[in-house]
Amino acid sequence: MNKFIETLQNIWKIKELKQRILFTLALLAVYRIGSFIVLPGVNADALKASLSNKGNSLLDLINTFTGGAFNQAAIFALGIMPYITASIIVQLLGFAVPYFQKLQQKEGESGRKKITQITRILTVFITLVQGGGYLTYLNSTPGAVHESLSPTVFWFSNIVILSAGTIFAMWLGEKITDRGIGNGVSLLITIGIIATLPRSFATEVISQFNGGGGFLLILEFAVLFFVVLATVLIVQGVRRIPIQFAKRMVGRTESNLPQAGARDFIPLKVNASGVMPIIFAQAIMFLPVTIAQWVSRGGTPGDFLLSLSDWKSIPYNVIFFLLVVIFTYVYTALLVNPQQYAEYLKRQNAFIPGIKPGKNTQDYIDSLTTRVTLPGSIFLGLISILPAIIAAFGVNDAFALFFGGTSLLILVAVVLDTLQQIESYLLMRKYDGLVKSGRIKGRSGMQTIGAGM
Repeated sequence: MNKFIETLQNIWKIKELKQRILFTLALLAVYRIGSFIVLPGVNADALKASLSNKGNSLLDLINTFTGGAFNQAAIFALGIMPYITASIIVQLLGFAVPYFQKLQQKEGESGRKKITQITRILTVFITLVQGGGYLTYLNSTPGAVHESLSPTVFWFSNIVILSAGTIFAMWLGEKITDRGIGNGVSLLITIGIIATLPRSFATEVISQFNGGGGFLLILEFAVLFFVVLATVLIVQGVRRIPIQFAKRMVGRTESNLPQAGARDFIPLKVNASGVMPIIFAQAIMFLPVTIAQWVSRGGTPGDFLLSLSDWKSIPYNVIFFLLVVIFTYVYTALLVNPQQYAEYLKRQNAFIPGIKPGKNTQDYIDSLTTRVTLPGSIFLGLISILPAIIAAFGVNDAFALFFGGTSLLILVAVVLDTLQQIESYLLMRKYDGLVKSGRIKGRSGMQTIGAGM
């Protein structure tokens, strides 16, 4: 405890770090306040009552990411999600379209500025589309919209407010990244996820104690602890490929270059794709919900289609698991380029012991990446369906979402990344780090949620 207090005092002594933390907390508070300001013309009480009677829905996942703003019809109902979608689209274009590849790889800072501007413009268009869909969703909810309000005024005013809310949230994220601590966009999502945790936790504790399940509650916390521990390990886990720099001869003596004969390694992440496969798979699994809504207008959707609209059903989780595994391999193949590794080693006059340079090195890294990705993809698939498994044992749905899926991976990755930045400030000022031995490892380039993060 004394060590913890001393660490907090050291953090407070560093003026720049203190200002950055306070600035971050202030902007996060602004974002949370906006999550409670309801759109004009919306009856929040009627909306909550209607949603409470609808049962399970994949829309609960969106509500989790926005910190409850989605179900409250707040000005930040769409949150930062349109920006995330735009970032993912631009990142994928960087793999497929030569123009975007040039911007990302060859034009340096000016290229990154152009990509940022393109992402912002795309965010506006996506917000208009998603905002229109959200307003349609509100209109379809009985009693959610005041009948006295003109439909034209309702649509025009709220589409502007929703777009302004998303753009303002995007601005908050960028300011936190520039002048605060941690990645701003990631923190906005994280604070939204954490905002729903206390109520979910309290609901679970009350329900377990009322049912006399104190032992089950302890068991839940134990399971959650080990799940978080396993997630930290998979986020930080790497397979090190040893490399050695060749000795260079100058005349009759060996070169005195620091790299001559030195050993290093290439880190291959067990989960190089981060949370992206789950996001892609989840986007596809939202399609049955849309199809079911359209089919329900003309008739009754089939049982299989309805099961794919329930995140706790067996068909949904089987398909979701397979999609996550497939997307993990696809996204890892896009991120990890064995040919670039082989060319880099050749330029640096380095080699992998026992492996010939060139094509053999490329094939070796490729096969090793495939083998390393297998356990990472399976674990990611299990994490994605773990909330449904936990909910099947009687845990309430809201609390079960924290046992896995996108929420847990984002929380672990963002917390580690932020703590790593704080530790860097402490070590630069000759203070002890946040842990007694070793150092906290952040994402180290891990793609958590799109290129903008």
